[in-house]
Amino acid sequence: MQLAKKKELAAKVLKVGKKRILFTEENLTEIKEAISRQDIVDLHKAGAIKIREIKGRKKIVKRKHKRGKGKVKKKVREKKREYVLLTRKLRGVVKNMLRIGQVEKTKYLQVRKMIKAKKFKSKRHLGESVGELE
Repeated sequence: MQLAKKKELAAKVLKVGKKRILFTEENLTEIKEAISRQDIVDLHKAGAIKIREIKGRKKIVKRKHKRGKGKVKKKVREKKREYVLLTRKLRGVVKNMLRIGQVEKTKYLQVRKMIKAKKFKSKRHLGESVGELE
C-alpha cells in the first residue's frame, strides 16, 4: 500500500517533515480516501494521523563573531600626532648631535628623556637648552 503522496500532502498541510508523519493502522482506508487538505486536517484532529515528537537535542546557536582588537580603526588624536612629529624631529636632531660629537652619550640619554617628557617646543629651543646643559 503506497501512501507516500498522502504523507507528502499531510507534511505540507501540518507543516512538519515527512518523517514525522505517522498513519495509524486502523484508519488506513480513511487515509487512502482523503483527497483534500481539509480531509487531512480532519483526520489529524480525529487521531488517524499523528505527528512524531522531535528527537535529538536542540541546535546550539553559535555566537556571531565579535570584531577583533586588530580590526578597530580609531582616529589618532591631533595632540598625539603633534607629539609624534615633534618627538621624531627632535630625536633626529639629538642623534645627529651625538654623531657629530656635540653631545656625549650620557647627555644624549638625558636629552632623550627630556624630549619624551615634552620639555622642548622646537629645534631652536632644544639647541638653546642643550647649550645651557653643557
